[in-house]
Amino acid sequence: MCTAISYHSQSHYFGRTLDLEFSYGEQVVITPRNRVFLLKNGSVFRTAYAMIGMATVMEDYPLYYEAANEAGLAAAGLNFVGNAVYQAPKEGMENITPFELIPWMLGQATTVQEVRSLFANLNLSNQPFSAQVPLAQLHFMFSDRRESLVVEATADGIHLYDNPYHVMTNNPPFAYHRWNMNNYLNLSPRNGENQFSQAYPLSNYGVGMGALGLPGDVSSSSRFVRAAFHLTNAVKEETEVGCVTQFFHIMDSVSMMKGPTLTEQGAYDITQYTSCINTEQGIYYYKTYGNNQITAISLHEVDLNGKQLIVFPLRKEQSIYYEHSTGSGMDA
Repeated sequence: MCTAISYHSQSHYFGRTLDLEFSYGEQVVITPRNRVFLLKNGSVFRTAYAMIGMATVMEDYPLYYEAANEAGLAAAGLNFVGNAVYQAPKEGMENITPFELIPWMLGQATTVQEVRSLFANLNLSNQPFSAQVPLAQLHFMFSDRRESLVVEATADGIHLYDNPYHVMTNNPPFAYHRWNMNNYLNLSPRNGENQFSQAYPLSNYGVGMGALGLPGDVSSSSRFVRAAFHLTNAVKEETEVGCVTQFFHIMDSVSMMKGPTLTEQGAYDITQYTSCINTEQGIYYYKTYGNNQITAISLHEVDLNGKQLIVFPLRKEQSIYYEHSTGSGMDA
């Protein structure tokens, strides 16, 4: 279970939570320009744009969970188990596998509109990375400064949905989430009004009562509504630190702690990491379940014309600032 959002303020910010019971050894990975990808369809693809994101690297290949390129286009793949259906390769179409989709799109497209155009002749093919690594069942969100797009490959084909909420979670399909928002048209950041009956002396007894009914559970439909409500009503900060802080506060409203969500295998779904990418400056921010301190990595502080992937292991140990009676402090 995961949540992705696109936040627009003085810059464009895109990120997600990764909610799983275990880690796949993910790391922050920069793919340089002109990186060669040998595609499953037998062709060679060379990236025009560098990108930064979270990925598991296998056989020198970045399996991206989410990323943004240097042109400001971002993408994320989220679990869509039971609904995602990929087709056999089709003659006359661009056959791209789901694990190739993010680097293939971000390696050549600069806007969501270009993503739409590339999907006109694209087939998400059912070829796995290897016999040991089956295809993940995913749906995708692409975002730039202006708009967001959800892409879902189901039994009846590939569907592209304009996404005015700039939010994506998991099952059910996006069409349900879009319809489900109608159930919450009464929510407001202001205090509520007495719509029950003027015969009763009903009044607010605290702040925030206009949002009574906002779902608080961790189901994907509830997280979608909660993320959309907080994202829509979040104050647009004017500084980089303010925007990043606000972004992580929004994501904290849908994060998962160890304990309340037990899987059928007896493990606990937790938010392994939360990311926030300033897509215009190429800065990747993240924090992990075990470390609340935000770490920042800049796409533009490395050689983007190099040939090798640039990998940054995650900082997972908690960083705590200890204040002493002398007034000075230390990090630990």
